[in-house]
Amino acid sequence: MNEFKWKHFESHIILMAVRWYLRYSLSYRDIVELLKERGVQVSHTTIMRWVHQYGPELDKRIRRFLKPTTDSYRVDETYIKVKGEWKYLYRAVDSTGQTIDFMLSANRDIIAAKRFFKKALSSPHNQSPRVITVDKNPAYPPALQQLKDETKIPQETLIRQTKYLNNIIEQDHRFIKKITNPMLGFKSFQTAESTLKGIEALHMLRKGQVELQNSPALNVAGFIDHLFGLSA
Repeated sequence: MNEFKWKHFESHIILMAVRWYLRYSLSYRDIVELLKERGVQVSHTTIMRWVHQYGPELDKRIRRFLKPTTDSYRVDETYIKVKGEWKYLYRAVDSTGQTIDFMLSANRDIIAAKRFFKKALSSPHNQSPRVITVDKNPAYPPALQQLKDETKIPQETLIRQTKYLNNIIEQDHRFIKKITNPMLGFKSFQTAESTLKGIEALHMLRKGQVELQNSPALNVAGFIDHLFGLSA
């Protein structure tokens, strides 16, 4: 299906605006000005709709290009404001700092933790965990034990609740917060989830998690065009 059918702007302009917003600390109005300098007149609400539409699509399309992660998980949550209330962005990286997975949740409990781990385990680029390092959140041990009982993860998987070992994931949060903080909160859970999927996708691209050599693109912009069928 043509993802750009019925759009009033060229596809490369749309993807460029989306990429700028998801990668840099820019507002929608900043991007309006940048595009205006290039002779493109577009409203900030149009750019917002592009981000909500193509952010999740970008996340979905890069999945098959992601490099394998290691079997050492570092898991933590960070806070995201939605409609004036704090929600929880579950995130995991491996021992080298590569993103394993992420999930926005309204709650911070056993059900949410278990759902996040199941999402991470379902991604083909992730290995079954040998060790999982978490903070002192009491929801993690019972959630992981349930997964062991259900044979979703090996019984011998080591669970470590040691905060100082999770510095790598806390450092990784900073990039996401650098992009989301200027947004001053999201208007709905759905738009927050859509935007965060795009931000995380660009973050994985920035960290070199994508096998660019398997595509004809030589840079991130070209690779994104390739994902949407805009380059040979």
